[in-house]
Amino acid sequence: MSQDVLFILMGAILVLAMHAGFAFLELGTVRKKNQVNALVKILCDFSVSTIAYFFIGYGISYGIHFFSSAKILNMHHGYQLVRFFFLLTFAAAIPAIISGGIAERAKFAPQLAATFILVGFVYPFFEGIAWNNAFGFQNWLMNHFGASFHDFAGSVVVHAFGGWVALPAVILLGARRGRYHSSGNIVAHPPSNIPFLALGAWILLVGWFGFNVMSAQHIDGISGLVAINSLMALAGGTLGALVMGRNDPGFVHNGPLAGLVAICAGSDVMHPIGALVTGVIASIIFVYMFSYVQNRWKIDDVLGVWPLHGLCGTWGGIACGIFGQRSLGGLGGVSLVSQIIGTGLGIGIALLGGFVVYGLLKWTVGIRLDPESEFDGADLSIHKISATPE
Repeated sequence: MSQDVLFILMGAILVLAMHAGFAFLELGTVRKKNQVNALVKILCDFSVSTIAYFFIGYGISYGIHFFSSAKILNMHHGYQLVRFFFLLTFAAAIPAIISGGIAERAKFAPQLAATFILVGFVYPFFEGIAWNNAFGFQNWLMNHFGASFHDFAGSVVVHAFGGWVALPAVILLGARRGRYHSSGNIVAHPPSNIPFLALGAWILLVGWFGFNVMSAQHIDGISGLVAINSLMALAGGTLGALVMGRNDPGFVHNGPLAGLVAICAGSDVMHPIGALVTGVIASIIFVYMFSYVQNRWKIDDVLGVWPLHGLCGTWGGIACGIFGQRSLGGLGGVSLVSQIIGTGLGIGIALLGGFVVYGLLKWTVGIRLDPESEFDGADLSIHKISATPE
């Protein structure tokens, strides 16, 4: 058991480090007047997530609470405690994902309130269904389609869920002022710092091997297949984005993230070639839809979190049901129908949760900075200091 504690603790530390990746990816993408806000927001969201998940969310998902004595909590070397830590880092990815979509114009305190509600109540509801068989949903899929919904490391449970919650938030907030003109012209807001954007991407993709491999949660379940599938999806996503994005460094550094988002679900059942194809397709989805959403639909999703996490996570859930089949070199034990139904359920809960939470906050306290504060930037308006003060 002590080996399991160390194993999952190392995974928790690696995924915790990924939150630094979220922060620097956002910092490098937003304009300079919003860089401090990106850093503060990710750290505070993580801390609020910790409180919400410890006291409420983890209990909803798994029926386990931490109101016993420390002696009881430390049984089996405190395995349940580090398991909570590991799964908390997954839960806290939901507001970290949303943060990138609503950047540069969202109020600070209402976003912390949204984080508490989402991590305490909304996300655990679906997490319990997918990973703890709440309401017998997985049994129903098994009985009707021969396999339950399979999501080994959270393509749908974490990434698609976060991306689809972010979509209502972005829509309800509206575009950044000056982004779209009444004439139909689009004003470009290029990344403020490509090196920081790249640093964020690198931190994320390194930490992702803890995200995926340690999802076994016991050292006996460790699989080299998961690691190599993650690697192949990373490579496929990078090269796909390089070609589709025509050498654009923003796309190149988000490409591997698209591939990794998509491989989470089936990383333990796919053949590495299937993982490579999954990563390539994910990067194509991201590059195409990022541009389409911004330019055609005029939805100002700053970091493209809906295409990256929402759509690539959705593709990952479905891809698991395709490339996990024995006929395509996978290990089997998956059903495409179950994958589609499970993915669809996650999307539905996320969309409903996003519209309800952010809609109520917009109606009651407001979720958007006033025009003057947005013009000055969140750094000066909220935190009273810029990233590079004179």
